[in-house]
Amino acid sequence: METLFWIVHVIVAITVIALVLLQHGKGADMGAAFGGGSSGSLFGATGSANFLSRSTAIVATLFFLTSLGLAYFGLQQHKPAASVLDRTSVPATATQPAAPAQIPGQGNGSKAGDIPQ
Repeated sequence: METLFWIVHVIVAITVIALVLLQHGKGADMGAAFGGGSSGSLFGATGSANFLSRSTAIVATLFFLTSLGLAYFGLQQHKPAASVLDRTSVPATATQPAAPAQIPGQGNGSKAGDIPQ
């Protein structure tokens, strides 16, 4: 589910960037008045600004909602499988060598001076 939120979030972010770049600034209308030619667009001189600004508002709201969703997923307590630090912490009993079952030279039929091989 979190992966789906990430995918939607990235798509919405790219869409917000594209919509903002498609809009023209407030100073562009002055250029159109003097023959700049930017007033002739698909939706008309004022219709395109309204359509783009509404679309930007809708997509910005989606961006805000996906950001909240990702923040919610980020606050959830995920138990990591195992970290490197968890693997290096060894109990103290495991680092000490285990005592041999029989000590050479005591009760196992060998002589006191024998060296085990």
